[in-house]
Amino acid sequence: MSTRDTDWIASVLEEYERPLTRYAAHILKDVERAKEVVQDTFLKLCRQNRSRLHDHLAQWLYSVCRNRALDVLRKEKRMTALGEAQLNLPAHGPGISTIMEREEQFTGAINILGTLPANQQEVIRLKFQGELSYQEISQITKLSVSNVGFLIHTGLKTIREKSQAGTAQRRVK
Repeated sequence: MSTRDTDWIASVLEEYERPLTRYAAHILKDVERAKEVVQDTFLKLCRQNRSRLHDHLAQWLYSVCRNRALDVLRKEKRMTALGEAQLNLPAHGPGISTIMEREEQFTGAINILGTLPANQQEVIRLKFQGELSYQEISQITKLSVSNVGFLIHTGLKTIREKSQAGTAQRRVK
């Protein structure tokens, strides 16, 4: 492998390792197994022809990661609980009150997301955590682009409605 290829792999790793780990952790419900899946994904990337992946790198990475995670699930046939807090997602904001408010909103949205059907959860995570287009999500999940759009729209609508209802309940108390 040339220095140029090594530098490219390093930059891809830096950009995609964390989002892929989050995505795989959601599927597997286990951060350690997710890290192994992401490692396998990057090992497979090292064996690929870089020029073939240029236009669809994110799609390829998420597809390989998803397929590998599903293989692990099929093989192990067990699920363990995972709280989103175990992912050590960073909070951003200027002040502690802003940080706490955003964390509360984020936690609420993640909790609501967890109540959605699995297919809605997956497409929403790919869209917002993976920053993928509807077309890329469609190719990863084997759903039509219009179905992806419908699932995202319906899921976000549910999250918004439940979030507003929760906020209204907190104000009443």
